[in-house]
Amino acid sequence: MNDTFTFSQGSVPLLISVPHAGLRLTEAVGRGLVEPARGLPDTDWHIPRLYDFAQALGASVLVAEYSRFVIDLNRPDDDKPLYAGATTGLYPDTLFDGTPLFQPGQVPAAQQRAHYLERVWRPYHQQIASELARLREIHGYALLWDAHSICSHVPRLFDGKLPDFNLGTFNNASCAPELAGRLEQVCAEAQGYSHVLNGRFKGGHITRHYGDPAHDIHAVQLELGQATYMNEQPPFDYRPALAEPTREVLRRLLEAALAWGRETYPR
Repeated sequence: MNDTFTFSQGSVPLLISVPHAGLRLTEAVGRGLVEPARGLPDTDWHIPRLYDFAQALGASVLVAEYSRFVIDLNRPDDDKPLYAGATTGLYPDTLFDGTPLFQPGQVPAAQQRAHYLERVWRPYHQQIASELARLREIHGYALLWDAHSICSHVPRLFDGKLPDFNLGTFNNASCAPELAGRLEQVCAEAQGYSHVLNGRFKGGHITRHYGDPAHDIHAVQLELGQATYMNEQPPFDYRPALAEPTREVLRRLLEAALAWGRETYPR
């Protein structure tokens, strides 16, 4: 337990990272938000609940406590843009729809943001790095699953409706192509769901930075359309009947990744 994240250590070579489900705000950020942002609309809602079966599979699970409005854990610490076109940075200044995030004159000071980097961002990434090293030491390899979700319609970020399952492997640079193919097969067999590999979302900083297939660390990002498990409008209610079939696909994806690992790295 840490006040910037929660972590549970598992027994299989899989780490699930949940960087954008946090709801905590610092005093400066909470005070400065514009009214439309106070409900934290760009949160990856309910992801820990959606994946709460993962610990039974033996996975390690890391969940951020602070909102991405404080600092975005899926951006590099130098804030170099990851995507061409509209995006959000290490310290978001707009909502996904382009609305300014802070009231005039209420943007946190540079010194405060430097503190967020040291106090929130670095501990999360240190935990990822140390857990991946532990898993690889024990098992000979490690799998990293970066779990996200997003509203299915965000015109500023992408055209039309987002596919339900958006797998990102940084164009197969962050994991073995064979693993990506296995995951695509699971999605293709999931009736009633759409999917894409390396579409609008190819994987953010976590996937790109830690994925290192040449050194037996394979990272995948899943950006899940929120319409598959919740109401996409406030108050963003979780819908159990809608979510259960989605959870089953998630389970199959994680089981497929673990099966691929066992076959590829026999002990």
